[in-house]
Amino acid sequence: MRLVFGFIASTLISFSANAQLDLAQGNPVVYGHHHVNATDVKAHTRFWTEGLGGSVKLVGSANREVIAFPNVLVFLTEKQPTGGTRGSVVNHVGFETTDIYSAVAHLSSMGYAMITQTELPDSYTVIDGIGKRDGGNTIAYVQGPDDIKVELIENKANSHSIQLHHIHWAAADGEAMRAWYSEHFLATPGSRIGQPAADLPGINLTFAPDATALVPTRGRVLDHIGFEIENLEEFCRGLAAKGIVFDVPYREVPSLGIAVAFFTDPWGTYIEITEGLDKIK
Repeated sequence: MRLVFGFIASTLISFSANAQLDLAQGNPVVYGHHHVNATDVKAHTRFWTEGLGGSVKLVGSANREVIAFPNVLVFLTEKQPTGGTRGSVVNHVGFETTDIYSAVAHLSSMGYAMITQTELPDSYTVIDGIGKRDGGNTIAYVQGPDDIKVELIENKANSHSIQLHHIHWAAADGEAMRAWYSEHFLATPGSRIGQPAADLPGINLTFAPDATALVPTRGRVLDHIGFEIENLEEFCRGLAAKGIVFDVPYREVPSLGIAVAFFTDPWGTYIEITEGLDKIK
């Protein structure tokens, strides 16, 4: 059994070994990264690499470690979070996997809790941590360190064993969120699983209506999300003209070889926009 799980882990990592933000080539706005506050960086690194199949890359002259998946990077900062993803405006992040049964068995063998039963409606049948329903996706939810919630969706047709799929918000007005992200990030409005949504290359942004009082992301385990932008300085001027007030205005970070800016959406999602992360190989 250990040999089987070891094979699964090595296969996941090998598929991710050359991951970078490929979709940034030719697209002015793509999703770029998740930024995680980690009580224990080693524990998170184990979850994102050995557990989910990411690979460690080094960024800039500072040799900052980042975990790479196809078309998304995960940054870890050693800081005790104020809470998990559930209860914040970003409920979870989602990945597609080509073999959800192997992925769930592997994560379970590593001691991570599969919380699928508590996260799905009664229309799903959940067996061994995997949920299925007629006409729906085969999905699972895993709870990582510091209560970060990650969804897995099976898609056998993908060329990567695991890759980014979606960000799932929770807010009182999902339609207003869809309109805001479509306007400010050029996302194409639509719907997913009956909920307001918008698409960027390689990712779906899903906005689940939720009447519960939710807290902002800043300080939580998923501290902020990131978009990679072409011509970032000009993009920032455009956002300012639309009334966006920056928490951190445009600036260059020579040690990482990138430019950045930060602001908060109207619902409390802390957002970093970058230029240069697509250069990571």
